[in-house]
Amino acid sequence: MPERLAGMPLDLWTPLLVLWMALPPCAPAAPTGPAPVFLGGPPLDPSRLSDEQRVLNRSKRGWVWNQMFVLEEFSGPEPILVGRLHTDLDPGSKKIKYILSGDGAGTIFQINDITGDIHAIKRLDREEKAEYTLTAQAVDWETNKPLEPPSEFIIKVQDINDNAPEFLNGPYHATVPEMSILGTSVTNVTATDADDPVYGNSAKLVYSILEGQPYFSIEPETAIIKTALPNMDREAKEEYLVVIQAKDMGGHSGGLSGTTTLTVTLTDVNDNPPKFAQSLYHFSVPEDVVLGTAIGRVKANDQDIGENAQSSYDIIDGDGTALFEITSDAQAQDGIIRLRKPLDFETKKSYTLKVEAANVHVDPRFSSRGPFKDTATVKIVVEDADEPPVFSSPTYLLEVHENAALNSVIGQVTARDPDITSSPIRFSIDRHTDLERQFNINADDGKITLATPLDRELSVWHNITIIATEIRNHSQISRVPVAIKVLDVNDNAPEFASEYEAFLCENGKPGQVNISMLLMLNMFVYNCLIFD
Repeated sequence: MPERLAGMPLDLWTPLLVLWMALPPCAPAAPTGPAPVFLGGPPLDPSRLSDEQRVLNRSKRGWVWNQMFVLEEFSGPEPILVGRLHTDLDPGSKKIKYILSGDGAGTIFQINDITGDIHAIKRLDREEKAEYTLTAQAVDWETNKPLEPPSEFIIKVQDINDNAPEFLNGPYHATVPEMSILGTSVTNVTATDADDPVYGNSAKLVYSILEGQPYFSIEPETAIIKTALPNMDREAKEEYLVVIQAKDMGGHSGGLSGTTTLTVTLTDVNDNPPKFAQSLYHFSVPEDVVLGTAIGRVKANDQDIGENAQSSYDIIDGDGTALFEITSDAQAQDGIIRLRKPLDFETKKSYTLKVEAANVHVDPRFSSRGPFKDTATVKIVVEDADEPPVFSSPTYLLEVHENAALNSVIGQVTARDPDITSSPIRFSIDRHTDLERQFNINADDGKITLATPLDRELSVWHNITIIATEIRNHSQISRVPVAIKVLDVNDNAPEFASEYEAFLCENGKPGQVNISMLLMLNMFVYNCLIFD
């Protein structure tokens, strides 16, 4: 046996010896035959194993071996010796031939059919295939007849740290609310290492942050990212780039590493109150503006976004609370001031309002940063508009006797220009309402006179329309209805409706009443009273 060891190439035996010294104790795979044992009795110190002690021997007609191992990614000038098969039927006369079959037999693993030495002839990658199941058999060299039943064994590919950690799902994106407390969980990332997680530390990963401190921290083993600073403000900085490293070999020197990026976006919370862009707003509006017209807009800016920036507007004080209203424009986030009631420049020329903007959605967690509202003053100046004349009454009722003289004054209408400039007024009659031209009006003072005689028995009422026009602006006109009632006078004598005949009795006495004549006279008087 010493001669055989001396005959083996040193460069083949040295890696195997180093491997056995580095390997931790491990449970061997169960063979199909008797329980595996080391040749020569009790287990030996792996660092002191010799070539002969790696020989697989047969005892009591069964194959006896330990599990075989081969280092992955190992390459050298010669094939790597994995192990040796041997049976006690072999007296050394070279009459025994060893046959190897199964996974990779002949392509990856080669056996010396005389010595039973098994070599790996290709570089192996554990991440592609971790173990190989083969079958060994001893046959007669000359007849090829089996000397004993075949036995199955396993060659395991021993891992080395040849794979760096990878973040398969990166780059990552995560959000966390602004103003979060220290240690708030943001997200977690995961790296994978193709090396053997059971053997050694090749796949034991430790996580760290290369870039992104002091804002965030990471748990070294779980890769949970947390906030490392409290109360980060989105309005100051919204997005952070964090570079994360995963390093194998437990993070020790010499380990392989991989990196990924995590983009953390701070989401908004309502931590800012609305603030008017200016404390005083000035608007002007013509006095004749239509009700509901928008007079002006005020805006309170909010550094928050979305619903956290929504504000409602109200008029809380001022001398125009009854005339104006304010509504909120949800799209533009401003307040629109509108007119509710008519304005009159001649009555009041300006108004002052106090408006308030208040957040709709207030977060009680940040109430101490409040109040979440702001106020501003709005001054509204009413501009004079050229208004039409205004009559002293909305309607007029005049009375005139039917026997009134021509050109006599039967009444008067008055109107004024409400504007400060106070244009003179010119009066006229709408002749569409006085087709027979029975009335005239003085263009300067509005006195109505009789143009043609009246007859109550023909028409009791006359309805005309008077027009008032500004002399300085003929487009400014007003109209008012005037009703004229004709009063009766006794201008008609009684008349008999027909000629009457009277009959007297020949023997009538003086003073005797004729009944027929009395009835006819009474009838005549009655008719006169009714129709006159």
